[in-house]
Amino acid sequence: MKRLLCAATCLLVAGMSYAQTDTTRNNSDTVKVGNFIIIKKKNGANSTTSDDDNRNRRSSYEYRIERKPRRRSNISTNWWIVDLGFANWRDQTDYAAANAGGYFKTLRPANGAVNENSTKLITGKSSNVNIWLFIQKLNLIKHVVNLKYGLGLEMYNFRFDNDISYRKDPQPYAFNDSISFTKNKLYVEYLTVPIMLNFNTTPDSRRGLSFSAGVSAGYLTNSRNKQVSGERGKQKYRGDFNFEPWRVAAIGEIGLGPVRLYGSYSLNRLQKEVTRVEQYPYTVGIRFSNW
Repeated sequence: MKRLLCAATCLLVAGMSYAQTDTTRNNSDTVKVGNFIIIKKKNGANSTTSDDDNRNRRSSYEYRIERKPRRRSNISTNWWIVDLGFANWRDQTDYAAANAGGYFKTLRPANGAVNENSTKLITGKSSNVNIWLFIQKLNLIKHVVNLKYGLGLEMYNFRFDNDISYRKDPQPYAFNDSISFTKNKLYVEYLTVPIMLNFNTTPDSRRGLSFSAGVSAGYLTNSRNKQVSGERGKQKYRGDFNFEPWRVAAIGEIGLGPVRLYGSYSLNRLQKEVTRVEQYPYTVGIRFSNW
């Protein structure tokens, strides 16, 4: 008898639980569609006085659409970022020492020795173009503090205002040429790895303020002196011209909404120490990036 009573009690409790669960299921249904949640909720029926109203009374529902909270990944990748900017350099060269050391040569006395005017750049035409294969962002602290790193090519076009030429036969040197060039530029290219600490003031929005600072290390992959003149036409002279194979630079980035600016400054000189030339390139420009 006791066993029958216990079994009946268990069945009664299970039935009540199922009824409550089933009632909850009928009152509210949830459907997930992509990143959205559609909630269907049954309203309580309004009381009426008419029997006809009671017979024809229908259950009413309300629908609410909510966006499912987006789960941010701790690592995000941005592919094919492009930088467009201006380039220049801080010239700290002792030209008397550089001429005495033999890197700057005077091939024709009428043209004079190389001096600070010889290497003067046209600011508006000296450019920097960077193509980053990828840049990744690693979350460090609540997506407010991040580590950014990547890989890409940095390309510099230093456009000269005068007629200096760079050669390598057999040893690299530079000199004031005897003709006037309509275009005279020095191209330098590096394969570069940047590393920055990023601070994002609004991690849930792309319209806020963010800034980054760090360093980059680049390896010299190409350099040439391209010249155009009426006498010689278009010519390219390739060589490392005694440039440093490695470039280490301080770099920075600031973003306000979709607009992002970048800058870099070389911590080591462009040429090797043996040349006695001290030129430190720097750049500033706009970055086309998602973040």
